Amino acid sequence: MAHSPHPSLKAVTLTHVRYRRGTLLGTSSLGGFVAHFLFRRELQGMFFALGLFISQILNELVKKSVQQSRPETCVALEMCDSHGWPSSHSQYMFFFAVYFSLLAFRGVGISTRASKVFVAAVSWPLALLTMYSRVYLGYHSVAQVFAGATLGIALGILWYWVVNSLLIDYFPAIEESALGRFFYIKDTSHITDVLKFEYDNARAARKKSD
Repeated sequence: MAHSPHPSLKAVTLTHVRYRRGTLLGTSSLGGFVAHFLFRRELQGMFFALGLFISQILNELVKKSVQQSRPETCVALEMCDSHGWPSSHSQYMFFFAVYFSLLAFRGVGISTRASKVFVAAVSWPLALLTMYSRVYLGYHSVAQVFAGATLGIALGILWYWVVNSLLIDYFPAIEESALGRFFYIKDTSHITDVLKFEYDNARAARKKSD
């Protein structure tokens, strides 16, 4: 016989990870960006992650303001203690998809048009599947996932413009700052083909050391 969950546990809406009520430590879904920072130290990736974080904060603020309930299926999912409009998963994935696509078409690290189209298209099926799954599994209504997708796209476009029209002018200063030098923070968005650039430099360094 199945046992009921411990009453002191609560679900995190974005990750559905359980934690004890009253604790301040949450769980983030940005592990990929942490790995990106550790191994790449790219400013474009850092500001991409920052935009997703800001988007999720705004999502929580909107949810608390609107306070629209989830569908009745939330009872079986033990999610009725959180609001459903707009869907945070849909907002997250569509923010990711539109920002990622705009970076690809901007040519950040990609040289050929075919490559840009392919890379830009990769994230959209995942975003659509996420939106569908939230309704199919009963976490959200159709209106709630479409609201999340719309807000995610709008915020993704806005944040891309802020980063690549305004903040990008400060990238060289960040690179040359004490923290930038200490953590090896860099911007390679001006390099047409980053893979080839790194490959050529890695080979040149190896030949030099031989």
